[in-house]
Amino acid sequence: MSWTREQRNVTIAAYLGWTLDAFDFFLMVFVLKDIAAEFDTKISDVTVAILLTLAMRPLGALIFGRLADRFGRRPTLMINIACYSLLELASGFAPNLASLLVLRTLFGVAMGGEWGVGSALTMETVPTHSRGIVSGLLQAGYPSGYLVASVVFGLLYQYIGWRGMFMVGVLPALLILYIRSKVPESPAFVQMEKRPRPSLAATLKGNWKLTIYAVVLMTAFNFFSHGTQDMYPTFLREQHHFDAHTVSLLTIVLNVGAIVGGLAFGHISERIGRRRAIFIAALIALPVLPLWAFSSGAFALAAGAFLMQISVQGAWGVIPVHLNEISPDEVRATFPGFVYQLGNLLASGNATMQAKFAESHGNDYALALAVVAGTVAIVIAVLILFSRERRGVDMTQSVRAPAPAT
Repeated sequence: MSWTREQRNVTIAAYLGWTLDAFDFFLMVFVLKDIAAEFDTKISDVTVAILLTLAMRPLGALIFGRLADRFGRRPTLMINIACYSLLELASGFAPNLASLLVLRTLFGVAMGGEWGVGSALTMETVPTHSRGIVSGLLQAGYPSGYLVASVVFGLLYQYIGWRGMFMVGVLPALLILYIRSKVPESPAFVQMEKRPRPSLAATLKGNWKLTIYAVVLMTAFNFFSHGTQDMYPTFLREQHHFDAHTVSLLTIVLNVGAIVGGLAFGHISERIGRRRAIFIAALIALPVLPLWAFSSGAFALAAGAFLMQISVQGAWGVIPVHLNEISPDEVRATFPGFVYQLGNLLASGNATMQAKFAESHGNDYALALAVVAGTVAIVIAVLILFSRERRGVDMTQSVRAPAPAT
């Protein structure tokens, strides 16, 4: 089955939406040290901003997901992108840490909405046989955003400072023009809009076991990603004392590995199933752990970062399609994003926890990173064995229908 122009445009828009959302989020992880210096506080105090951003993402997923389930994926996505872009710009004008924390809290609400709405729009639009590779591409938007932030930090930070980094973050608002002119509404939403739908509460109550399981799974997944990414630039700057250029290059390598992992395992999941692909990707982290966390030279650290993110984002690359396939049809714009972001809420203390752990162990960020990554890799590999396998399910039919044979 060939792709239509509309399907390509939807995929591009959803990928860029998540890329630019992640770009705005990751700009901050490069400048924690600078913000702490300007506001005369510790890095661990500034990481509270990351905690608040992550903690508020479930609220955004709920608000924007419900809007998308009621009024459509396309208009909700445009509003969502406008919100997170403007809040990113405002962060650059924060006069003190307290106001910055408020702005990053509101940014978290806006950030929390994009993934669920964008993934629902995409998975409901693209051909069934392409969902796996598109899932990997969509999730690759996250490390793509991190990569772009790495490039901006390496090229512009010395000229524009930490405030200028946030001001650059308003640029994603331009994506709204593309969506408005090129992206159609999801055909599945158009069809479901014509039939009565139960409330969110009723749907979640009828699928309470699935909901609890999905939240626990996504908590582990968020510890996996944030535990290997958010404090990594600080690890390079504080423990290895690399300059901005070297930090930028290493995080670029990290994100290239993440993109490769997401695309590869998203594609593989079409052949071996979602669960097996996630299981294999997660366990790759274990043999890579010593090279990733405890190497001393830049070259070895780059190799470790590349391989670690093949594992992390390889597992994550299957998540957009897997959550959408196991989701109840009636709340597909809400359910995947909501359980994903509830997992974010439960894992939101990761950066602060890792920073405090490192500070209490002589600034040993390597140990803090390794403990989290190794633990959750095992947890994910165990949890995914209990998930449903619904590869290729018809998204216009009820998720409660019997799963296809695998």
